[in-house]
Amino acid sequence: MEKNELQEQVIRYRELKRIVPLSRSTVWRKSRAGEFPMPIPLGSSAVGWLVSEVQAWIEAQAAARHRGRR
Repeated sequence: MEKNELQEQVIRYRELKRIVPLSRSTVWRKSRAGEFPMPIPLGSSAVGWLVSEVQAWIEAQAAARHRGRR
């Protein structure tokens, strides 16, 4: 296994909400609209998000802010 593979983490909604304080319904709505990373299935009724994708989304939001739009 390469070093990058070991560093990738999957977080559940509880951890996601600490990083991005959006409601569960807002996360799902934005995900379906292509405005937020899609969750990955973890089991029959469990999903999670890749930390790297969430971080990239946050960085994109910050960059858009600096360009004067969101």
